[in-house]
Order: sequence, then structure tokens, then C-alpha cells
Amino acid sequence: MATNLAINDKLIEEAVSVGKHPTKKAAVTAALMEYIQRHKQMHILDLFGTISYDPKYHYKKQRNKK
Repeated sequence: MATNLAINDKLIEEAVSVGKHPTKKAAVTAALMEYIQRHKQMHILDLFGTISYDPKYHYKKQRNKK
């Protein structure tokens, strides 16, 4: 999908340089992927303390099963 965006030239050039990306498109794609990953991680953090678990479950025993 072709999209036209007005992106600050200094920002995009710095992103290309810092990330050692070959193109502006590669820099924007990498930035979007990092943005999405970070937001997904934040949603996972919100789950801490809300999931119940079986107190009889022994994760160390499960590691040794093959």
C-alpha cells in the first residue's frame, strides 16, 4: 500500500543513520515494528497479577520431563 507521509527530514535521516538502514523505507518499517512490539509487551505486563495458577504445579519438574 503506497502512503505519503510528511516526516521530519532530520528525524528520518537520523533514524537511517543510527539504525544503519539502507533506505528511509527500511528505517520506517523497523520503527513501526519496534513500536508494535513494545505496545504488545506493555499489554502483557498488564496481565501480571491477574492470571490465576495451580499452586500444585511444579515448573521445575516439567523442565526435566522429555
